[in-house]
Amino acid sequence: MVFCPPQSWAWDFWFADDGATYHLYFLNAPRSLGHPDARHRNACIGHAVSNDLRTWTDLGPVLQHGESGAFDATAVWTGCVVRDDAGLWRMFYTGARFLSDKAPANVETVGLAVSPDLDVWQKRPGSLLSADCRWYETLGSSAWPEEAWRDPWVFRGADGNWHMLVTARARDGDPLDRGVVGHATSRDLDHWVAAPPLSLPGCGFAHVEVMQIVDVADRKHMVFSCDSSKLAGHRAGSTGGIWTLPLNSLEHFPLSEARLLLPESHYSGRVAFDRRKRPVLLACMQNDGDILGLSDPMPLTTDADGYLIVESEQ
Repeated sequence: MVFCPPQSWAWDFWFADDGATYHLYFLNAPRSLGHPDARHRNACIGHAVSNDLRTWTDLGPVLQHGESGAFDATAVWTGCVVRDDAGLWRMFYTGARFLSDKAPANVETVGLAVSPDLDVWQKRPGSLLSADCRWYETLGSSAWPEEAWRDPWVFRGADGNWHMLVTARARDGDPLDRGVVGHATSRDLDHWVAAPPLSLPGCGFAHVEVMQIVDVADRKHMVFSCDSSKLAGHRAGSTGGIWTLPLNSLEHFPLSEARLLLPESHYSGRVAFDRRKRPVLLACMQNDGDILGLSDPMPLTTDADGYLIVESEQ
């Protein structure tokens, strides 16, 4: 059964699991806006809970856009949730600021909100991190209409530091083929330092959206999304959707080796683990441009090459 609040669009999402309850955070906008494309400038972050990843109880919005002039003045977009060493939950999210009501020019920045209980969230003032022009494309440095620095995915590395992966674009290369895995590091989750990208441009993606790193079958895997219209180079003209890549290292992501996991009737996929510790994929369902909501969980396994596949499609 597809989850979507009444009279709303629900799309990009992420999870927090406290061991008893799955907490779903998702982008949400009213259908009264008319056209689905209008949702991006009007997105808030909603919250729902479940015991089984199938039946969800909608609890309403937890984060809204900021005041005029703020880094998140237009909308709040995709993020992730981690728990720090003191037990405080931290949501890293994207702040979107469009420069005018009509033009597509948009600056994306990472912000932070905190919660003791996963229910009530408080924004920390200001932004945490933005695109560093030493390595990343910034607004006005090309014809691309946005300064891409969104969809943060945060995890603790083997080095003991925290790492953030970000949807970003390289400052050089074919403007249609600059999608890279942006990177930043932190010792304390409060202070972040931008670093060079962990992938190269020219791998066939204008952007690498909604990234996630998961452990399945004793190996780390990357899951991300890129739609058909943003495929470039040798991938141009092929089908987009949810992509997957088995990793040998978290220091380099060979995006040229990524394979399609599901076509773009499914998008913004996330991997979760059910109470039997089995990996499952959930995705945003789309049909002819309409946004239908969140899918039921789909069991995952790996193929002979070590890539994630949906189990029913073997």
